[in-house]
Amino acid sequence: MSTTDPLADAIKIGIVSISDRASSGVYQDLGLPALQSWLETALTNPIEFVPRLIPDEQEKISVALLELVDAGCCLVLTTGGTGPALRDVTPEATLAVAHKVMPGFGE
Repeated sequence: MSTTDPLADAIKIGIVSISDRASSGVYQDLGLPALQSWLETALTNPIEFVPRLIPDEQEKISVALLELVDAGCCLVLTTGGTGPALRDVTPEATLAVAHKVMPGFGE
């Protein structure tokens, strides 16, 4: 364990908030702070967060997820999306880049 760099042994976690209005500045995003706060209380090891705030657009969601994994994130969590509506494409964007589906894990 490094004594000079507290993040040297940190796990890298991608956190993604998906919101058309928050990503365009209409209102403040609350998803990223909520995810980060929960993870800081749930985990005891050092964490390096890699945040993304993006609109609910399938291509942008898929690209962000792939970028986070390529950047070495061992876990990527998402929050937001429009909800159970035609406009929400978060599930499709996630499935488009996933290698394995784990039913029940996302709930």
